[in-house]
Amino acid sequence: MKIAITGKGGVGKTTFAGVLSRILAEDGYKVLAVDADPDANLSMALGFPEEKVSSITPLSELKDLIAQRTEARPGAIGQMFKLNPKVDDIPEKYCIEHDGVKLLVMGTVKAGGSGCICPEHAFLRALTQHLLLGMREALILDMEAGIEHLGRATADCVDAFIVIVEPGQRSIRTLKTIKKLAEDLGVKKIFAVGNKIRNKEEKDYILKACGDVPVLGFLSYDPDLVEVDRLGETPFKTCILYTNQVESIKDSILKAIDN
Repeated sequence: MKIAITGKGGVGKTTFAGVLSRILAEDGYKVLAVDADPDANLSMALGFPEEKVSSITPLSELKDLIAQRTEARPGAIGQMFKLNPKVDDIPEKYCIEHDGVKLLVMGTVKAGGSGCICPEHAFLRALTQHLLLGMREALILDMEAGIEHLGRATADCVDAFIVIVEPGQRSIRTLKTIKKLAEDLGVKKIFAVGNKIRNKEEKDYILKACGDVPVLGFLSYDPDLVEVDRLGETPFKTCILYTNQVESIKDSILKAIDN
């Protein structure tokens, strides 16, 4: 399965992506989690130890590798470069593994005073397409809000697109923006998951506000998540309520994909 997870900043999508990945790994899936959010924190949500986290170099920062694969000089302007660089060996070479989950950190391309950044974009785009088209693990993409960088050629390869929403207008506005982008790109299955829910009124609000986007389940507001985040730990199995609710939503995801 290939699942892309997004939502407004701070809504809890990275925590959800991390716990979902750990649950799938415990269920026997070969899991590749991809941190495609510029604010990369998925390693913490997955429970990777600090010594492994400190060894991670985001792929966007591998300037020499990108220059070699795209045949472009870093920062040069007006040059030719490959739009489809070789990337099939990248996942195995640059991912790290912990507790049955492999992690790949994409990083972000920094603009402003650094010259042409087109080769970096071409490299990351080609890698995303390879992951969606070629990888056979359960693929969990923790993404930034928006999916336009996937492109029409790969949008159909995502089995489910899940937007994490909380009971608030800004979160719902982000959902509607993503839904419009998804429709433009031909993504057929887009779902929502309600997060930080404290009562029935907030559940009802999300169900109504999501409109025709199916809601796969709800995650309760859990103060233990704040403490776990402060300690830099994963909520998996530490926050029992949260883990159990993600487990239930995982079952809903599988049913939705099968349908």
